[in-house]
Formats: sequence, C-alpha cells, structure tokens
Amino acid sequence: MEKAVKTKKKYPFGFYVCALSFTIERMAFYSSKWLIGVFIVAAVAKGGLGLDAAEGAKMGANLVAFTYLTPIIGGWIADRWVSPRLCVVLGAVLMGAGYVFGWQSALQGSPALVWVMIALVSIGTGLFKGNVSAINGKLFEDKEQLDSAFSVQYSFVNIGSFIGTTVVSFIAYGLGFGTTFLICAGLLFLDAVWLLVGGNMAFGEVGKKPFKAGEVKESSTKKSSDAPLTLKEKERIAAIVLITIFSIVFWVVWYLTYMPVLYHWGPDFDTANKANWMIGNFTVPSAWFDSLNALCCIALGPVLAAYWSKRARSPKGDLSMFKKTALGMILLGLSFVVMALAEVVRGDGQANLMWIILVGVLMSVGEMVFSPLGNSFISKFSPAKVLGLMMGVWPFAIFISGKTYGYLYELLSGYSFAPAYAVVAAIVIACGVVLWSLDKKLSKLVEEEDSEKALNA
Repeated sequence: MEKAVKTKKKYPFGFYVCALSFTIERMAFYSSKWLIGVFIVAAVAKGGLGLDAAEGAKMGANLVAFTYLTPIIGGWIADRWVSPRLCVVLGAVLMGAGYVFGWQSALQGSPALVWVMIALVSIGTGLFKGNVSAINGKLFEDKEQLDSAFSVQYSFVNIGSFIGTTVVSFIAYGLGFGTTFLICAGLLFLDAVWLLVGGNMAFGEVGKKPFKAGEVKESSTKKSSDAPLTLKEKERIAAIVLITIFSIVFWVVWYLTYMPVLYHWGPDFDTANKANWMIGNFTVPSAWFDSLNALCCIALGPVLAAYWSKRARSPKGDLSMFKKTALGMILLGLSFVVMALAEVVRGDGQANLMWIILVGVLMSVGEMVFSPLGNSFISKFSPAKVLGLMMGVWPFAIFISGKTYGYLYELLSGYSFAPAYAVVAAIVIACGVVLWSLDKKLSKLVEEEDSEKALNA
C-alpha cells in the first residue's frame, strides 16, 4: 500500500522540461533519419543527390551509428569538465547547426555538406542525449519513481518520433528537402531555448556543475574497487559480453529492415512498381513506416507491460530476461520471413501494403520484447568496479550495428531478394533459438548473489 502511494507522487516540473526536450529533438532526428535516406538517393531533378541506394544506406547508417557512440564521450565531459546544463543546450545548438548544413547540401547538391551535417548532429547528440536523462534522474528525491518516470519519458520520445515521421513526408514532398532540413534546425534551436529557460526555472542546482565535482569517495569503496574480480563477477562479465554479441546481431538486422522498405518497395523511387502503397487515391509515404514503429511502441507498450505483469503473477511465472530477448530475436527474424514471402507472392506484380505493415509490427514488437535487456541488465549484474566500462559496452554495440547494416544491405543487394532475406531470417531465428536454449546456463551465471555474499562474508 505504501508503495502504491509513492508512485502517485507528482513528477517535478523539471522532468517535463527534460521529457519535452526529448520530444522536440526526436521529432527532428527521426525526420532527418528518413529524410537523409530519401534525399541522397532521389534524382537530382527532384532535388536529391542522385547517388545509388547502397551509398544512401551507408551514409544514413553513419547518422545512426555515431549518435550511439558520442553520448559516451558527452557523458564523460559532463562528468568531469563542463556543466551538464551547458552541455545539453550546446548539444541542441550543434544539432540545429548540423541540420542547417543539411539545408545547404540540398541547395548546393553537395554530399560533402551531408557529412558535415552527420558530424555536427552526432557531436550534438553526444552532448545532449545522455546528459538530459542524467539531469532528469537527479531531479527525483524518491528514487522509486525513476522506473515509471523513465517509462513516461520513453513515451515522450516515441511521440516525438511519431509526429516527426508522420508530418515530415508532407513537408518534404510539398516544400522540398532543403526546407525540411531547415525546419529540423528550427526545432533544435527552439529546444535549446526551452532547455535554457526551463532549466533555469526548474532544475535548481542540478546540473550546474559537472556531475562528479566534489564527489567524495569513501575509503571502503576505494579498497573494494582495488580488489581483484571474483569468479562470480568474471562469470557475469562473460554473460554481458555474450549477450552483447547477440545484441549486435539483433540491431544490425533491426536497422536493416528499413532499407528494403525504403529502397526496394518504397514509393519514392523507381521501385514503386514492386509494392502498392496506394489507399484509394492516397499514396502512403514511406516515412510512415517509421511512424508505424513509434505508434506500435506507444499503443502496444502498455499492453505488453500488462501481459508480462499478469504472467509474472501466474503459476508459470514470468519469462526470464534471456528468454524474452530470445523471443525478440525470433520475432525480428519472422519479419524477414514475411519480407521474403511478400517478394515470392508478388511475382512480377506488386506486394500488398499489408505485407509491409506486418513487417513493421513484427519488428516493433520484437524491439519492445528485446530492448529492455540493455542498460538495466548491465546495471543489475555488472560488478560495481567496472560498471562505467560495462555501461559503455551497450551503446558501443549499437554503434557497431549502425556502422554495419549499410554494408550488409549493399552485400544483400547483389543477390536475389527473397533467398537473401530468407537467409537473414534463418540466421536471426537460429540466434534466438540458441539464446533460448542457453537460458539456464546464463541465469546461473548472473544469479546466486546471496550465496556469493555469504561466501565473501
């Protein structure tokens, strides 16, 4: 009863400042993520750069990849040297400047300026993304509110993604690529003002100084950190490394999903005859495939959470985190089975839009089942003395995935579509089955904490 009362406490106003800043930033990021893929490949006559699809996939992949690597560096800077509040405002400004270069690349037809945009957006994201969440977490006196608070923040993220990708296609088709990049820039400059004004109103002393400024290390903690790793700690590190390898496979394939939808079936290029994107007289924009992912997270997230909660109370009990992540991989693999089937069924005709929707739903549900592993798994089971290093492993794994999927798409493009994507499906499903079969062994590696404490005592 006491716990229920605690969860009803109001969130501080600063929480909404941080959460809304994510909504604005994600509106621009997911808009540009779709926009850059279309802009690079679109014909020069249509305002694009006219490069081939493989090149578009690889360039767009860099925008995804480096926005997962730079937050590690941005967090390190905010920990030691620069005020986190200054970092997030500066990050928003740099991202806005990056999108201005995107606008100029469209005006000048310059691929070089696209690389400048990717660099600035990546650096800005590094200063912004992790530090907004860190400020947000420090605003709460009652730490039991954090799980629900960050779940709500995740909803704000998906709302930004949904609004951005749903609206951006109409702006791009109506006003052109350059103007759309400029609108993304305006959103980030607005976000910088919002963080500056809202932060001064609501953050108090939080984030004024680097997070580790004045931090006192207790001698007992120092002594503990100097001690060698125990066998149990080494086993847990091994489990984290193994799961990270599976996560790289998952995210490479998850990001790859967007490529055939955009370039093989998408309505924006000469491949339009391969799929029917028409509903009556309306052509569904390919950006709405991104919107479908966000919508699934918003609509199905609470449903999935309720199902896991109900299952946990049942005699069977909840699935272990390893089985959940295995299930996520299998669902993602099934989305590629659907891709291959759609290609076989269409023959020389057009794939029905429902095939593409089914792909989007399966990959989205797979993501929702798989992604909770991440940082929560590492936070729970990593030895404290290497927690910082282990927390960097997960985003670095996604960086590797982001750098890889464009090259994988280029490789697959050299083969017949249905067999190539069926092979990808088989590999991912096989990984899921292997992970499921390793559940007991992996659970044994990370459990038995009480026994370990007793032995150490």
